[in-house]
Amino acid sequence: LALLSIAAPAGAERADRDKPINLEADRVTIDDAKKVSVFEGNVVLTQGTMMLRADRMTVREDAQGFQYGVAHGNLAYFRQKRDGVDEYVEGWAERIEYDGKAERIQMFTRAHMKRGNDEVRGSYISYDQPTEFFRVVGAQDNTAGTHTPGRVRAGIQPKCKGAKDGKEAKHKPQE
Repeated sequence: LALLSIAAPAGAERADRDKPINLEADRVTIDDAKKVSVFEGNVVLTQGTMMLRADRMTVREDAQGFQYGVAHGNLAYFRQKRDGVDEYVEGWAERIEYDGKAERIQMFTRAHMKRGNDEVRGSYISYDQPTEFFRVVGAQDNTAGTHTPGRVRAGIQPKCKGAKDGKEAKHKPQE
């Protein structure tokens, strides 16, 4: 139930999918015939408000023009503005996969997502942008030493409501 509070309001900026993708890296190998590019060294991908950083990224394009990327790093990182709100969703993992057609981000190994002060950690996180649905799976072993094997960790901050209009108000400590 707590994970749903992270998932429900975290929609990606809808206009991003119509923006061009820009990539930078220290080295690039391009195979135009197969529509596959490999970027290595300080890789930065941007598309509108979405940014992805990695040590290495492979990008391919299908026949319909949809793009797919696999980013590797220690840790790879992504950030994207939420739709209609001045707030970002961020994520880190050893491997991040982006599916442009399904608008899905999957994070593998030491996965961590954050929105404001709310965060979730696990071995695997899948984030479906159109439906704003998250799936988090706990670690299968404890090699990272970060949490109990097989468990997901989440930190959800309380939301205080304004008395008149129902909008969120800052939480004031009691005196």
